[in-house]
Amino acid sequence: MMKNRFLLILLGIVIGGCTTVPPTNVHQPMSARPAPRTETLPASGSIYQAGASRTLFEDRRARYVGDTMTIAIAETTSASTKSNTNASRSTSIDASVPLITGLPGKSLQGLGLSATSSNSLAGKGDAAANNVFTGTITVTVIEVLSNGNLLVSGEKQVSIGAGTEYIRLSGIVNPYFINAANTISSGNVADARIEYKESGVISEAQVMGWLARFFLSVLPF
Repeated sequence: MMKNRFLLILLGIVIGGCTTVPPTNVHQPMSARPAPRTETLPASGSIYQAGASRTLFEDRRARYVGDTMTIAIAETTSASTKSNTNASRSTSIDASVPLITGLPGKSLQGLGLSATSSNSLAGKGDAAANNVFTGTITVTVIEVLSNGNLLVSGEKQVSIGAGTEYIRLSGIVNPYFINAANTISSGNVADARIEYKESGVISEAQVMGWLARFFLSVLPF
């Protein structure tokens, strides 16, 4: 009985490992349903419906919870740093015993002592990073803040062969920057969190196994 339970638990772990979704740091939830209407208005015509219409002069830009909008991702970052440190120090000491008269310890006459020491430190470091991320993703308004800004979040999954790619984005959008096509650049998204992750055989091959990580932590050398 215990053996069967152990096999079931092991099978569940294996199945769970096969369907692991990469963790995310974007604002949750990924999507939101529009708020339900408080009342149902009767049909008022064959074309115009009072319960499902918008103002004649209102555009189609996102402004309510549940509305969608497109964000054009155009992220290019470049950073570099360089450091150089040089330090040196040297010390020299000379001592000698002169002629001693009338005092014991004549065997030390003419004894000379000298000591030298030197320390040096040299360090140099360079680091550089260049990242380019372009694409488009449609997100959903999940909250309308008190000042009118929109909290948006969305996810796109693309499965190719045995791998799945996850593109996620969330942030704060000022409706003023949304153009007539209901699109905004990622550079105008505040508190932007943009992720590109993948899961599958290719991504797993690039990650060190848990057993190897265990021995590396125990025996780092």
